Amino acid sequence: MVLPLFRRAAITRTSSLLRARLFAPASGFHTRFSNGLHHLDCKIGSSNGVRSASVDIITRMDDSPPKPILRFGVQNFSSTGSTTQMVLAMPALSPTMSHGNVVKWMKKEGDKVEVGDVLCEIETDKATVEFESQEEGFLAKILVAEGSKDIPVNEPIAIMVEEEDDIQNVPATVEGGRVGKEETSVHQEMKPDESTQQKSSIQPNASDLPPHVVLEMPALSPTMNQGNIAKWWKKEGDKIEVGDVIGEIETDKATLEFESLEEGYLAKILIPEGSKDVAVGKPIALIVEDAESIETIKSSSIGGSEVETVKEVPHSVVDKPTGRKAGFTKISPAAKILILEHGLESSSIEASGPYGILLKSDVVAAIASGKASKSSVPTKKKQPSKETLSKSSSTSKSSVTQLDDYEDFPNSQIRKIIAKRLLESKQKIPHLYLQSDVVLDPLLAFRKELQENHGVKVSVNDIVIKAVAVTLRNVRQANAFWDAEKGDIVMCDDVDISIAVATEKGLMTPIIRNADQKSISAISLEVKELAQKARSGKLAPHEFQGGTFSISNLGMYPVDHFCAIINPPQAGILAVGRGNKVVEPVMGIDGIEKPSVVTKMNVTLSADHRIFDGQVGASFMSELRSNFEDVRRLLL
Repeated sequence: MVLPLFRRAAITRTSSLLRARLFAPASGFHTRFSNGLHHLDCKIGSSNGVRSASVDIITRMDDSPPKPILRFGVQNFSSTGSTTQMVLAMPALSPTMSHGNVVKWMKKEGDKVEVGDVLCEIETDKATVEFESQEEGFLAKILVAEGSKDIPVNEPIAIMVEEEDDIQNVPATVEGGRVGKEETSVHQEMKPDESTQQKSSIQPNASDLPPHVVLEMPALSPTMNQGNIAKWWKKEGDKIEVGDVIGEIETDKATLEFESLEEGYLAKILIPEGSKDVAVGKPIALIVEDAESIETIKSSSIGGSEVETVKEVPHSVVDKPTGRKAGFTKISPAAKILILEHGLESSSIEASGPYGILLKSDVVAAIASGKASKSSVPTKKKQPSKETLSKSSSTSKSSVTQLDDYEDFPNSQIRKIIAKRLLESKQKIPHLYLQSDVVLDPLLAFRKELQENHGVKVSVNDIVIKAVAVTLRNVRQANAFWDAEKGDIVMCDDVDISIAVATEKGLMTPIIRNADQKSISAISLEVKELAQKARSGKLAPHEFQGGTFSISNLGMYPVDHFCAIINPPQAGILAVGRGNKVVEPVMGIDGIEKPSVVTKMNVTLSADHRIFDGQVGASFMSELRSNFEDVRRLLL
């Protein structure tokens, strides 16, 4: 292996770092040089295959020491002075995990850590998983305290050092966010020319501007998170009165007029007409009090991004008191409607709007608190439209309702992900529902025979799993999933059944792999083991990730039938209800129909209509029904 000519210090420190940190033998190296930075790429062999790693070594024209940084997986290595530190980051322990909770630290600061030691327990969106160390050293500092929630993946959570004496060299005030930025600062040192290429113009300071009010993109519907500027009815320099229509905004529902709650002059339009997908809360225009201030605002090069960072400044510039004003100078149109509707004395309501404007929220708050007094002099004014009155009435009623007693129930990370994925499933997957009643008596007789003659105890659910697995093996079109990127149906070779298990933290779906190839007794043992792990939060990732089909069984409860929601990316889920005894006419040996009592169970298939058309769904239900009526088919 031939390396470029590094400085001796760089070679020494890099070699030392590689010896100390590469816990698996390197299978190949490659070096390259660009912009004063030597990149040493290597492939690292491990039990899980080959992973890529890279060492960036900064070579300088002076005698300052280099700073090698080794990066792979979720661990970042850095060298500061003579201390080698390793930053442990929040790992992604499942494909859908974006945040995690640190449940418990099994090691404390200063403890010796061996390879394979459990550092802490992390609650993911699926289960509580142990986080094992892949390094040997000492836990120098815990950056994220035990019990912390919603920690983003790759956020630094702890620092390890090589030697025990190096613990004291780790700053006591270090924070997770700063640790993660070390690599960025190194790369900034690589490119000193970038600073000279930045803009030479100095952005104006908002405190130097005349008093002004920032108009933001409003949320004109409950589901609106962005909107389009359809048209500006006012142009820069125009006089604006309270209630004037400034422009038209296209929401996710309709195109609505945007009225001004301020009086003044439209000094600057930050978002031009025709702009699309403007985020709610983003500044779109500036209003000033005096016409003389228009040119000052116009001549400034301040834009929407600059206004966002300083939009709180105008409040202090206007010399507005922090508390509510007892009197007011103007009343907004929406506030007038509420005052007329409830017959209130406007002078008894405190105003909180800019420049002493009485806002609708002030009236709603006064109604909810009971501080607003009724008007003693009846006034005849133009009656507002029924639509406006109903909207204002519903708003005031919802505000009053929010004062009722309630209790916040904090959701676990698992429940949050379940809620998100189920909503996406109903929104993005066209659900097809097929329902049928199957005769349960042959299955119950078979179960009784196994217990009495062979001493094998299995549940109805175990036999249902086997029956569904055999059905999927025989109807291969049903054992598939939808590839959204290609728009194709992908057939699955293995039949892996996900079983819905209710736990305290939410619904878990452990998987019975190759269920069609296993005996009913083997399935029974595996279901019991996986259900226990799910309830205790000890499922390993491979035990709940994947699956080609799901079963949700509520037969142990008084539930006759229900429709389940598909668990993406799977294409189907079978909802199983309880068995009920019913009286049906049965053909006897003599050819005469006689009333007979049979046990029937309702099953409902929820299928992805992009994969299941009517024929595939009917074939699945027909095959499943046959498996229940003749249990011997499960032994084939």
